[in-house]
Amino acid sequence: MIVVTGATGNIGRQLVGLLAAAGEQVRAVSRGASPVELPAGVEHVVADLGDLDSLSPALRDADALFLLITGEQLMTGPEPAQLLKTVAAAGVRRVVFVSSQGAVTRPDSAGYARTIAFEQALRESGLAWTSLRPGAFFSNTFAWIEPVRTQRTVAAPFGDVGLPAVDPGDIAAVAAEALRADGHDGRAYILTGPALVTPREQAAAIAAAVDEPIAFVELDREQAKANMLHFMPEAVAEHTLTILGTPTAEEQQVSDDIERVLGRPATPYAQWALRNRAIYA
Repeated sequence: MIVVTGATGNIGRQLVGLLAAAGEQVRAVSRGASPVELPAGVEHVVADLGDLDSLSPALRDADALFLLITGEQLMTGPEPAQLLKTVAAAGVRRVVFVSSQGAVTRPDSAGYARTIAFEQALRESGLAWTSLRPGAFFSNTFAWIEPVRTQRTVAAPFGDVGLPAVDPGDIAAVAAEALRADGHDGRAYILTGPALVTPREQAAAIAAAVDEPIAFVELDREQAKANMLHFMPEAVAEHTLTILGTPTAEEQQVSDDIERVLGRPATPYAQWALRNRAIYA
């Protein structure tokens, strides 16, 4: 049995599908009680990583866990070591954790302190573990859906600063491999796309996908921060903007870890935009 937390998110939803298609027993965990569309045979359990009493039943009979912390869990919650003790006590032996490239490139940032603490706790847990360290996600541009649909406009900061953003589907594919196969224990993978892509280029790729002109409006840092505070803690917004605006050379470096694990190149943004064009049309 493989337990997937964050099972309704951009990574987890695709991971559940990949595991189910491979014939694995999968338990999808999310915090909401609303109906969740899942592949046949996948069990859905409501649980919260912030509530270890709710987590323990979700881990029953599980061998492996996909561990994703989001929202307030990036800043607060049970101590990582205690959470992992709960995981181990339930019988889980392998954990694949979604960390962040920033945990390596920005170790002094308060926004990454808890992510770093989870990585350290995993190393000390006695569990088999793999850390996935993506940078920016292609799906961050889902924030543009409404203005693209209604105004054919994209508004974003740092329009000409490129980052090797990554397809969440590629993260899910690497996670599926690490959950199912040996050879990934104790490894940390930097997950990037195949090339640097700027917000202006992403807007152009969406325009090409929907075959409509889209205007690009560049926001200043404070305007962008105000938007981000609607869905992330302030410390996370601050360090995210710092990376978006002034990335280090390491943060702009393309990694080949996806190709090494999956045996195929990482997905380019233009291909992702084509795959998701219906939601922008």
